[in-house]
Amino acid sequence: MLKTADLVKTSYSPEDITFLLKDMSKIQIESNVDTREKAFSLGHHYSESLPIEYRPSEEYLHLYNQAMLQLSSYIAQLVGIVTRRVHKYAKTDHVVIVSLARAGSPVGILMRRYARSFLDLDWPHFSVSILRGKGIDENAIKTIRELYPNYHLQFVDGWTGKGAIQKELTKSIQKLNQQGLHLNDDLAVLSDPGGCAALYSTREDILIPNAFLNSTVSGLISRTILNNSFQSREDYHGAKYYADLEEEDVSNAFVDQISAHFLAQEKAILTRSKEFPIKNERTWLGMQVAQEIAHKYYKNSDLTKVKPSVGETTRTLLRRKPYKILLRDESDEAVKHILSLCQEKNIPIEIIPDLYYRAIGLIESEELI
Repeated sequence: MLKTADLVKTSYSPEDITFLLKDMSKIQIESNVDTREKAFSLGHHYSESLPIEYRPSEEYLHLYNQAMLQLSSYIAQLVGIVTRRVHKYAKTDHVVIVSLARAGSPVGILMRRYARSFLDLDWPHFSVSILRGKGIDENAIKTIRELYPNYHLQFVDGWTGKGAIQKELTKSIQKLNQQGLHLNDDLAVLSDPGGCAALYSTREDILIPNAFLNSTVSGLISRTILNNSFQSREDYHGAKYYADLEEEDVSNAFVDQISAHFLAQEKAILTRSKEFPIKNERTWLGMQVAQEIAHKYYKNSDLTKVKPSVGETTRTLLRRKPYKILLRDESDEAVKHILSLCQEKNIPIEIIPDLYYRAIGLIESEELI
């Protein structure tokens, strides 16, 4: 029996998701961008603190709402495709969705809803933390495996950038499998421009609207926290619940608006899902592109400073201190919000017409060429 008393609160329904994250809502752990960037340069891990969560501006919310109107139907199609792919790949009806908090959380909810409505399958859904350089929350995964010893555990995220999280997941799964957990590392995503996921709906660098916002489209959950000052080895990774943002919360509206399009998209979902193999080979093309960009812009070719894809560029502008944003085409509808954020934050833009990704964010560094 899962004990939920110490788990972080969320604005999502318990029917949709269980976050296996320790509640750290009462701990003041936020820092501004400059303070965090300085800490990173001194070797501190990004999960030891949190960025300050700001209320989105009216202009930015307008752009988000426009994107939802334009893209909800297409995102619904992508959700149906990847859910059917997961079912076929798992070779069983007994699947547990394990989404990677936070960007994967609403995608996991949508997949669970699609599976219930169109596959008549009630897949449990947990959301867990994975951190670059630290790995996945092993305690959380062990809890899920104990609850569902014979189920297929499917890891889910929203999109890929250059593939750092896939590499982290692979490393973590290898370690857990040595302990007899019988897991696979084939990540399922809606969009895989990085070419590093085996299960996806498209490899186009598309805009997925939840990249626009932070906690207000993620169940009011913060980024995940791993700080030894507040957590023990037995604890799950942590997160905060932002009660002060409840009036701005669109988390349930986001999943409701997209899932409302499932039925209209079902014919296209059935057709397109049949076009895919059981799983695709990873090309790692995105990692190659990121390495070339890192070599071009940084003296030490620091790959961690390169944030490719529309989603990652958006998050860079919201959370980090960018030096510059690279765009393939500034007239592209998918980067309108990026242009708005760059103007708001006075971040320069460089247009590269043959850029592989629609957008790439470059982090400020003393090693810039």
